[in-house]
Amino acid sequence: MKVAVLGAGVAGVAAAYYLWRDGHEVVVLERQPGPARETSFGNAGGLCPSFAGPWAAPGMIGKVLKMALQRQAPIRFSLSPNPRKLAWLARWLGNCNAERFRANKLRMQRVAHYSDACLKALAAAGLPVAFDYHQDGTLQVFRSEADLKAVPAITQALDEYEVPWQRLDEAGARRLEPALAATRAPIAGALYLPRDGSGDSHKFATGLADYLAGQGVTFRYGARIRALARQGDRIAGVQVEGDAGLCAADAYVVALGPQAPFLLRPLGIALPIYPLKGYSITAAIADPARAPRAAIMDEYNKVMISRLGDRLRAAGMAELKGYGLAVDPARVAFLKSVVREWFPAGVDIDGAQSWAGLRPMTPDGPAILGKTRYANLYLDCGHGSNGWTQACGTGKIVADIVAGRRPEVDLEGLTADRYA
Repeated sequence: MKVAVLGAGVAGVAAAYYLWRDGHEVVVLERQPGPARETSFGNAGGLCPSFAGPWAAPGMIGKVLKMALQRQAPIRFSLSPNPRKLAWLARWLGNCNAERFRANKLRMQRVAHYSDACLKALAAAGLPVAFDYHQDGTLQVFRSEADLKAVPAITQALDEYEVPWQRLDEAGARRLEPALAATRAPIAGALYLPRDGSGDSHKFATGLADYLAGQGVTFRYGARIRALARQGDRIAGVQVEGDAGLCAADAYVVALGPQAPFLLRPLGIALPIYPLKGYSITAAIADPARAPRAAIMDEYNKVMISRLGDRLRAAGMAELKGYGLAVDPARVAFLKSVVREWFPAGVDIDGAQSWAGLRPMTPDGPAILGKTRYANLYLDCGHGSNGWTQACGTGKIVADIVAGRRPEVDLEGLTADRYA
């Protein structure tokens, strides 16, 4: 069977891998000149199944309003009269309660831990794909006694989802992560999550795409998708800008991140996906002994710092303001100041590369996977801020569905049917 994958971000490339492994003829269409050039390019780097969970949580509304008052607010939003954004916010507000949070968290944990196992199996398969992967855990650091009040609720949730953790005082955090010896940031306490890892999603997607191209998978870069042509209850082909005819296949997988709703709306498929803009900086490590091994989550500033080979990445911020990709210099300066506070030496912060990207968020949290009303159209969308953590799992799930197999993960709450 010929399968067209629309989008070559980390989710699309992972799906292409599992479809190719099943013996399908695979073609990947991507508007950028290479894979993982948008949302997957500069994310935090954390492979964090322990952290996987929805943005919609109990008390989140108050937290957002409180954070908005900070000088460098981790979260910013505008209330411009955009119908799609306002509809998304209304759905999000409806999920900010304990019952919905628990259900959505369980769904995301299901996929995240499955994806972690899929990624490890892929990494162990001997493919020539190097992506600076290491499993040194995540150290979630709390700066004040007030911040520590959240720890019992966090650990209760971790226990419910059977995630191992270790609570540390300041001395314990410094012993676990020696690079904190020179930090200027206050440490009231920390949680260590040993299952988590770090890796470069752009290097992973690029390496895997190169390998797949060598195995016969077709990657069409610079292919701007205009529409999907339908014929009855099936998709007849993809309209690509500049092509005289349709790019036809037997099945189609949509992995277009924040752009997916625009392609699918003319087909009568309304996906509640809206972008949440984030920022990152990537800096060279000058002294490996002074750079962390574990990923550091600065809970107060909502900034994650992870080690990617000989580089350090810091990422954070959440801006619900639309589709603009302009890099705000103040946001970059803030990220640099956070890294300097935690690691004042050993990292070339002045030479850091800055980036901004759009996370494709669903209002409840889980990605949207699987079948649609069209017999040969499948979804691999809405990964939010967990795309790198969940990409291999969702790719395998969708490949199983395309092949007519029952996925190894329960699909309850993971399909578009939950919005019907």
